[in-house]
Amino acid sequence: MADTQRRGRRIMMTQGELDAFLAAQRTCRVATVGAAGAPHVGALWFVWDGTALWLYSITRSKRWAQLRKDPRIAVVVDDGHAYSELRGAELAGRAEFVGEAPRTGEPFSQLDAPERLFAEKYFGMSAMPHDGRHAWLRLTPESVASWDFRKIPG
Repeated sequence: MADTQRRGRRIMMTQGELDAFLAAQRTCRVATVGAAGAPHVGALWFVWDGTALWLYSITRSKRWAQLRKDPRIAVVVDDGHAYSELRGAELAGRAEFVGEAPRTGEPFSQLDAPERLFAEKYFGMSAMPHDGRHAWLRLTPESVASWDFRKIPG
């Protein structure tokens, strides 16, 4: 990850903590930029492979259309209820479209690992079910900021 956070070092997650956190969480919020510069934020399911965040998006969504015109993206994954429990990460960079769109399941080796992870995480299956409406976006973060308020001394 190219750019690491500079502030909040004492509450940032270690790489191992970040990997475990991203593997365990189920929902992220994805921010894209519209033609007029207005942000658009929506929730998605995702998987983390240790290097990239894989997002499975509907291809007829506002998000998909905006990323086709401007691939800049920011994603927030967070958790916690009480202030002292809050933790999360913001990953930012450029979305890459990977594989066929929409995805019908044609063999594509780059998608073997993310589809296996996604199928296990969300469906409890070993193979990815395809609905012909979704396709894959990959975010290899250019910057990552993380926080874990549980590290703040009480």
